[in-house]
Amino acid sequence: MDRLLAADEPPAFSVTRENGRSPFVLICDHAGKRIPRALGDLGIPADERERHIAWDIGAAGVASLLSEQLDAFFIQQTYSRLVIDCNRPLDAAGSIVTRSELTDIPGNVGIDDASRAQRAREIFHPYHDRIVRELDRRLDAKLPAILVSVHSFTPVYLGNSRPWHIGMLYGRDARIAKIVLDRIRAEGQWNVGDNEPYAVTAITDYAIPVHGEGRGLANIGLEIRQDLIADEAGQGAWAERIARWVAPLPHELGLVR
Repeated sequence: MDRLLAADEPPAFSVTRENGRSPFVLICDHAGKRIPRALGDLGIPADERERHIAWDIGAAGVASLLSEQLDAFFIQQTYSRLVIDCNRPLDAAGSIVTRSELTDIPGNVGIDDASRAQRAREIFHPYHDRIVRELDRRLDAKLPAILVSVHSFTPVYLGNSRPWHIGMLYGRDARIAKIVLDRIRAEGQWNVGDNEPYAVTAITDYAIPVHGEGRGLANIGLEIRQDLIADEAGQGAWAERIARWVAPLPHELGLVR
């Protein structure tokens, strides 16, 4: 079978601050919006490929700046979630969607098992395997790790307004979320969601259940409203705030002295 990604196309992920010294491991599952040339445009108009259905607008910019401020390892996914969603279990309905919000994805209709496996093999697995290697390295070196998954969400979804500026997402482990929620609320400036606009579950999510909860690592998902981080100024402002809110965590959790 021919490869999905051509030799001159980017790999499935990129890493910055590979030797970051802080405990934070930043991941961005929906950073990119590229579609492999072999898949054309998936039958989607260009303006639709710029929308949130294709990627998390602003999330990678925030995470990159946050990586600099925290001196943290950062990995981001290159290809659109419409090719394969790297934050969904491979057997989940949302792994390769045929409809996202109100938009049909013709290029995903009727694809066979071999095509699904190819997308997983060339995009999903390389990205997650690299996260595993980093977490294994830290475990072997007896270095602490705090997993932070960075996402963005739309101000309006299917006609419903979302009032939150930022949401703290978690599943079985609320250690970080509760600390950061209290810290943000104490500032009195922000509408912060407690598992809003989404909650983390093993059915709908992959990264936190597998890499965080599966290893017993302190973890959190950050969801930032995308109209607040659509430009560089917004990304910088929110990266600075988030860095201030999370920087004390390694000491508060007893991970560093």
